[in-house]
Amino acid sequence: MGIDITAGEAEPPRVVSRREGDVAVIELCRPSVDAPTRRALLAAVREVAAAEAVRAVVLAGSGGAFCRGQDLKEHAAALRGGAQEAFSCVEREYNPLVTALLAVEVPLVVAVEGACVGAGLGLALTGDVRVVAEGATFATAFAGVGLAADSGLSVSLARAVGPSRAAGLFLLGDRFGAAEALAWGLAHRVVARGAALEESLALARELARGPTAAFREVKALLREAAEPDWPAALAREAAAQTRLGATGDHAGAVAAFLARERPAFRGR
Repeated sequence: MGIDITAGEAEPPRVVSRREGDVAVIELCRPSVDAPTRRALLAAVREVAAAEAVRAVVLAGSGGAFCRGQDLKEHAAALRGGAQEAFSCVEREYNPLVTALLAVEVPLVVAVEGACVGAGLGLALTGDVRVVAEGATFATAFAGVGLAADSGLSVSLARAVGPSRAAGLFLLGDRFGAAEALAWGLAHRVVARGAALEESLALARELARGPTAAFREVKALLREAAEPDWPAALAREAAAQTRLGATGDHAGAVAAFLARERPAFRGR
């Protein structure tokens, strides 16, 4: 399988999906996700998940970044139609994408280079194993534009680093690097800058030679051991984002971000 999934023939690829033996590789080709990228990624994940010959999956970014989250230029344009319309993408596209990634039954290895922020961090945390390159940077980023969380991050981050540290990361918006990701259990291993995809492929090939049926059972058991009600959690996130999207704080913060200015929050 070697498929470029694009928004149109005239446009460069947003997501590239390919097969290397019994390992499937899905690469995000743009640092920020817009609607066509979300749809292309969902299609790629569903196709890979349905392929019986795939025994491991690698999710990566290209161009020096994993994913910086939502394309704010697209979001600012959508806000002009109202918060309800702007945030419909959470339930329509982000939630099905997170659900599809969580449903991948074979091992999912995530290769993180560069920025892994906002929804990008949510996508990374759907993986079973994360390989992080030196120089990678992580942040929740939502509070910086007057929002809460989506992409399952309110659940996955708290489960990964504990509720207290997760609260600090959400409220203070602290950025952290590869060393902290390793120390906090977010990263399985840290590698040299530029080597995350190569190392992830090596791990995926090793996993693909393993007992796939046992791995499926392990993933199912781990989900059940610490499984929240994912549909309910994703719905709560979507509702919170829509409420916050109608605030002046959010509209002002998005405009300030695009103008490269510091936002002024008024709590409403």
